[in-house]
Amino acid sequence: MKKHFVIVSFLICMGSAKLFAQDMNAMQDYMTPGDVHKMIAKYDGTWNSAVSVWMQPGAAPMESKSVAVYTMILGGRYQQGKMTGDYGGMPFEGFSLLGYDNTKKIFTSTWVDNFGTGTMTLEGTWDGASKTITFRGKMFDPMSNKDIDVKETIQYVDDNTIKNQMFVESASGEMKTMEIISTRTK
Repeated sequence: MKKHFVIVSFLICMGSAKLFAQDMNAMQDYMTPGDVHKMIAKYDGTWNSAVSVWMQPGAAPMESKSVAVYTMILGGRYQQGKMTGDYGGMPFEGFSLLGYDNTKKIFTSTWVDNFGTGTMTLEGTWDGASKTITFRGKMFDPMSNKDIDVKETIQYVDDNTIKNQMFVESASGEMKTMEIISTRTK
């Protein structure tokens, strides 16, 4: 009886050690920045941005200028963006957080600014042919007092140009609401 108990205890310990090692490997894979994070880091720096915003289809866009500063944080796991500018005579300030989830194989985007008190969080996929991340999610619309479906694209045109676009999606299609063309200054 004692011999069986020792053998069973040994097998349980071995199985637990194997599971612990698998768990540790999975955690290591999850937390280690990879090639996608290095690609994101290539766009650290200061960028001048030309911003166009459409309030309704067919209308002329409102245009403004802003400056964006992107910096990798938390050991190269996320890219923090800080945007400042002027929009319609009002000072504008916004913060973004761009990440890539190694386990889910998706990009994540979080946005907050001084023109609201909500947080927009989106998830996206990569298209290598166009060098574009396409995000989808919801954003609160204070005019309708409800969440609306949105799509955002970030296209890395070249090492010194980024094109962001934002769309509102509905049953009748999508409407482009914003475009930002950013050029690297340093």
